[in-house]
Amino acid sequence: MAIMNHPISFDDTQIAFAHKSDNELREAYRLFSLMQNSWLVNLGTRFTPWLIRSGMPVKEVIRKTIFKQFVGGETLTQTAAIAEKLAQYKVRVILDYGAEGKEGEQNFDLACNEFIGVIEYAATQSNIPYMSIKVTGFARFSLLEKLDGLIHAAEGNSLIKRYNYALKQLSLEELNEWDRVYVRMRRICNTASQKGIGVLVDAEETWVQDPVDALTMLMMDEYNKSQLVIYNTVQLYRHDRLAFLLKMYEAAEERGFILGVKLVRGAYMEKERTRAAEKNYPSPIQPNKIETDKDFNEAVRFCINHIEGTGLIIATHNEESNLLATQLSKEKGLPLIIPTYILASFMV
Repeated sequence: MAIMNHPISFDDTQIAFAHKSDNELREAYRLFSLMQNSWLVNLGTRFTPWLIRSGMPVKEVIRKTIFKQFVGGETLTQTAAIAEKLAQYKVRVILDYGAEGKEGEQNFDLACNEFIGVIEYAATQSNIPYMSIKVTGFARFSLLEKLDGLIHAAEGNSLIKRYNYALKQLSLEELNEWDRVYVRMRRICNTASQKGIGVLVDAEETWVQDPVDALTMLMMDEYNKSQLVIYNTVQLYRHDRLAFLLKMYEAAEERGFILGVKLVRGAYMEKERTRAAEKNYPSPIQPNKIETDKDFNEAVRFCINHIEGTGLIIATHNEESNLLATQLSKEKGLPLIIPTYILASFMV
């Protein structure tokens, strides 16, 4: 990272792509040029899963194109090599273990152990301060969905109170299962706290998000008292998330913990709108991109204006939002330090 004492510009591609060879840049250019063709993307999205299930030899093509561009590797060892290369260019890395979503207690325990392994590796590297987790990697999706419905049905403005009410509606078997989810989450957070690594809890689909939010806030209440360990992800393409951000901050003030927030625009828009239409309920997604950008930038303003009690990660490629963050930081008299992070995902 570098301290900037001059007007900021994101136009210097020589700096942005210094870690890429000419051949790698040509490959990326060809790939993104193809991805601009919407008909080709739609065709690939529709037929690729079918081709894979049919046993067609397309995996190697995917591995050498899309996978190579967007995923750090198939193992932590492969990803570590990329992280070490990026360290030479003073680029920091957020490690993201792509849990496959296999269900069953054995698979959930395995995913939990993998997350802990990522934390322990990150702690040995000076340029890996964060890692990402998905609660759906170590919790049964249908249990999360049931809890979410119970939370929605409960009365009151406090998410944690509605969450506690929802737990009382579970069967003994389900409650024991959720206790195991809680223990896995706590193991991950406890290791991260001991190793000094930040944990970014990924957002999920709206119909399982409430228990994820509640669990994350409970972890922040425990581990974010004297240091910043746990971050919740807020998807601003949802029209209710700006209000939720303010409620999280109020809870943090009341309970005396540091609010960790990763701001994103979102990842499940088409799925969310399709499900809302099929089940005949209002879409949780903003009506248009303008409203999404408006709420995102307002969230940036709120967090920077309350930075004394907030840990903030602005996870966006949007130039306007990034420039806004630097401008607000200047106005608040904060040292203008510009860190560069690359999300290095890997699949096991």
